[in-house]
Formats: sequence, C-alpha cells, structure tokens
Amino acid sequence: MKHRRPLLLLIHRVSLVCGLVALLSILGIQLVAARAASPSFVRVIHASPYVGSADVFVDGKQLLSSFLFGSITGYVSIPAGPHKVQIALVGKGIGAAVITQTLAVSPGIAYTVAAIGTSATNVSLEVFKDNNLIVAGKAKVRVYHLAPDAGSVDVAAGGHTVLNGIGYQEASSYLSVPAGAYTFDVLAASANATLPLSTTLKENTVTSIFAVGLFQGVPKVELVPAQVSGIPGLPQTGSDPNPVVTSTDAPPLLSWALGMLALLLLCSSAVTRRLAYAS
Repeated sequence: MKHRRPLLLLIHRVSLVCGLVALLSILGIQLVAARAASPSFVRVIHASPYVGSADVFVDGKQLLSSFLFGSITGYVSIPAGPHKVQIALVGKGIGAAVITQTLAVSPGIAYTVAAIGTSATNVSLEVFKDNNLIVAGKAKVRVYHLAPDAGSVDVAAGGHTVLNGIGYQEASSYLSVPAGAYTFDVLAASANATLPLSTTLKENTVTSIFAVGLFQGVPKVELVPAQVSGIPGLPQTGSDPNPVVTSTDAPPLLSWALGMLALLLLCSSAVTRRLAYAS
C-alpha cells in the first residue's frame, strides 16, 4: 500500500496539470477567435494640397466620391488585414490614381489615414493609430499636424502650453481634460502665426484637431475639428462599442473537445487523490 500511494499521487498531479493546461488552451482559443472576428476601424482625411476633389477606392471599390480638401469621414469598419487604397482626381477613375498604397490594419484598432503631399512626387498616405478609450466623464483631445509649411507647432489653451514640438506628419499625445468650452491656439513659430479654434468638448468624446493647408499658397491653412464618441472602460477602440461576436465554426468544436478532455482529467485527478489518501 505504501508503494501504491506515491503512484496514485503522481497520477493525481499529472491529471491535474494536464486538465489545467486543457482549460487554458480553451481560453486561448476563445481569445484568438474573438480577436479574429473583430474588425478594424478606419477614417480618412483629405490633407493634400496637391490633390483636388478626389475619389477614394479601397480594394478596387469606390469608397468616397468628390472628397474635398479638409474633409474627414467618420470611422468605418473593415476586415483586419492588408487593403489597397487608391486616390484619384474626381471623375478620372481608378486607373488615374495619384496615390496607390497598401495598408495593413489590425483587428479592433482604429486608424486615421491622411492623404498628404504637395506635388506628384511626394503624395502618400500617412497612417495614425488612434486610441478612443477614455476615462468615463472626461474628454480627450489630439492634434494632427498635416500643414506642410508650418514647421513644428505647439498648442496652448487658456494661455498655457499643453502640447509642444509636434512636427509635420505627426500626431500629438492625447490630452485628457474635463468636458467644457475651450479655445485651443496652434502656434506655428516658423510662420509667425497663431491658429485659434474654439470648441466644446463633450463628456465621453474624443476630439481631433487637424492642421491642414498652406501658409504660403492655396488652399490656405486651417484647423479642422472632428469629434467622435469615446469608449469608457471597453477594450475596443474606434467608434463601435458593441461586444465582439466570435465565430461559430471550428474553434468552438475544438473547445468542446478540449473541454471534455479537461473534465475527464480533472475527474481522474480527484478520483486518484481520494484513492491515494484512502489507501
């Protein structure tokens, strides 16, 4: 009997460990399935002084028509993965695209895609990863510097600098503030100019301020605001607060099999432990 107890205890421990591993595998499969089912969120801003009114195509299909300079879309959901984005002068068709670029987007992430550039040789798409997760009851602000001849800019509010050293084609960090009315001044020292923007920041929102255009040339520089609903406390970003719906194909079948295995192993562990201490 003395030799039987160590063997039963060994079987108990092995069964327990294997059962726990099976349970952790189920959790991993569900997390992977949830992530795979989550779309990406993308919005587009027209910030290229070179490109006039434009048509935007994604994966060969027209997404936007007569997209004007300074315009910004809301977030749209697209499947995660690579996508071919093309921008052509309005009415010219996809074959005359002045920008053709493949963008890879990750599931559950929100992006701002900016069309930038002042000539045929430097037009491109600049991609920013957004974070619309907020503290409940607060508001967030971010500045996107897309004005080619502005140099580095600072941002002030109420006479105090709140963001500094934002270069062209860069976005600032997020500024979390109480809801309310604000006047933001974008200070372009190299152009000896200040661009003011008065706006109201609502609770649970994220406000983006886009500096677009030219100080020397046309279209003239301006600040374009965009405010979207933030997501307090949820793990997703973008503008979709709905919970992720997982796939109902192969992963649940594998999870069921692993669940049965985990149950058998844990039952075996309990039985062998009882037998070990009963002997």
